[in-house]
This record gives sequence, C-alpha cells and structure tokens, in this order.
Amino acid sequence: MTERNIRMGLIGAGRIGIVHAGSINDTKGVDLVWICDPMVENAERLAAQYGAKASADPLEMINSGEVDAILIASPTSTHVELLEAGIDAGLHVLCEKPIDLDIARVDALRAKANDVKTKVALGFNRRFHPQFEGIKQRVKAGEIGKLEQLVIISRDPAPASQAYIAVSGGIFRDMTIHDFDMARYFVPEIVEVTAVGANVFSDYIEEEGDYDSVTVTLRGSQGELVTIVNSRHSSYGYDQRLEAFGSEGMLLAKNVTPTTVEHYSAEHTEQREPYLNFFLELYAASYRRELEFFIEAVRTGDMQSPGFEDGRAALILANAANESARTGKSVKVSL
Repeated sequence: MTERNIRMGLIGAGRIGIVHAGSINDTKGVDLVWICDPMVENAERLAAQYGAKASADPLEMINSGEVDAILIASPTSTHVELLEAGIDAGLHVLCEKPIDLDIARVDALRAKANDVKTKVALGFNRRFHPQFEGIKQRVKAGEIGKLEQLVIISRDPAPASQAYIAVSGGIFRDMTIHDFDMARYFVPEIVEVTAVGANVFSDYIEEEGDYDSVTVTLRGSQGELVTIVNSRHSSYGYDQRLEAFGSEGMLLAKNVTPTTVEHYSAEHTEQREPYLNFFLELYAASYRRELEFFIEAVRTGDMQSPGFEDGRAALILANAANESARTGKSVKVSL
C-alpha cells in the first residue's frame, strides 16, 4: 500500500512564506493544501499558484482536519498562539524563529511543547547550509581534534527599514539569534555571554535604541570560545563565514559567489564576482533541506531538526547578550 502524502498548511504569504511555499511544493511526499494570511489577497494569489485553499484565518485551517502539519511563517508576535493551536489540534509544526521575543511567553508554552507526541521544529535553517553542516560533521568526526574556538561572521548587505527595526526585538533577538543557534550546534553547553554593541553608521537604528554592529563572545562548559561578529551592513555583499579551530587543525567556510571564475590581468589577479547579495540566494538550499528533515521526522519519528528547546536556548542567549551589551558585564547563563 502506498503511503499517502503529508498534507501541509502554510501560515504567512509574505516574502519568506513565498520561499516556503516553493520548498513545500518541491518536496516529495508533501502536498501544500492551505495557505493563510490576514492579507487574504496575498494568500489567494499564492494558493492559486499551487492549487491550495486560501484563508485569512489560520485557525480555520488548523481546526479543519484537512492538514497534518503546518509551517508558521507569520510575524513573531503570532508564533506562540499558532504553535499552541497547532499542538492542541494534534498537528506537526515547523515554526520560523524566534518562538517569541518574551521568554516568559516561551516558558509558558514549554511544558506543552515538550510533552506533545507530534513534532515541533524551529526554523534555524542555517544548520542545513551545506558548508556549515559539512564542517559540523567533520568536527564531530574528530578531524580537527578538540574544538577550541569557533568564529561566526554574519553581516547583512544593508539594514532593514526603520519600521522593521522598531518591531524586530533588537539585533540580538532578530539577527544574532541565528548565530546563537549555530554556536550551540557546535558547542551545546554555553555558560557565559559577553557582548559589545555600537552605533557606527545608522542614525535611525540608534533612534530605535538598537545597535547596528555587535560582537559577542560565548564561553562553553569545556572552555571553548565562540566569537560572533555582526553588522547590519556590508558594502561587498552578504558576508557569511564560519571557522572551527581545534587542537589538530582548522576548518573554514568562506563566502559564496555565483561562480568560481577568477579574472587575471595586468591590473589585478584572482578577481572574483561579488558575493551573493541576499539571504534567500545563499540559503535557498538550506530552506529546502530544513523542510526535508522536518518531513522525515514526521514520517519516522526521528527528530534531527532543531526543536523548541533550541529556540528557547537561542532566546536566552540573545537576552543575555542584550543585558551584557547594556551593562558592560558578562552574564552567566544556564540553558
């Protein structure tokens, strides 16, 4: 007997929702059957493209009995409510990061999320980037001996709008949170956070009480050091690098260009094309692999995706970094 396809609903038809819709459509064994967005015209437009139903009300879909799993790609302020509704309806849930900006709201849902029989995964898609995942597996295999230092560099090509910055929760919860999860991918037990923030180029980010540039140092329980470098702008494109340094060597993931072609002339050598300039270009494959791992967990029960506890831990680290940057003191954490 042929196993039926998993029926999936998507909440959010904005920029990232469009990406997820394509990933769902391209994933074997999955049918995109519902798309929901308060701006129903966006949901209808996207639903028409994939032959799905559309609604302005995600609860209509969640309680319809017509979906097995949902992907939450709506604004952060809606995540907790939709996660809980999905869990109560017995659905598998893949939710974009962060769970919420308020750790109290996250903790209020913690027991239910951890006791549920269905799968709850968090959208830390960078774990599935081929380069970063490759380094993780080689570190795990002992290729560089004991991991001693990890360096994560993440710089956006340009800052988001002031309207977005105002509701983002700040750079640590909005941007660095991906890097906090990546840090824990390599060093799960973080015990101390030290952060420094600066305003060096954006007046409107400073007006919103946020930083445009930050550096964070994390200390692991075995003495490992993780350094995170973030900036809201980068004149040369989307800057995403990772270095793992150990007792017996180093592994390095460099930036990605559209091709590997280099230009040599009398004026310059080894000139290459600019780096990719948008996160959706660099991480397109990561979003697809993230969904594939989630669907595999739904089918087999073998959960390899980051889950609710990973989302909670990343938010704790983000809050500690914010406290450290504001007070100038290192902050002890227990995850």
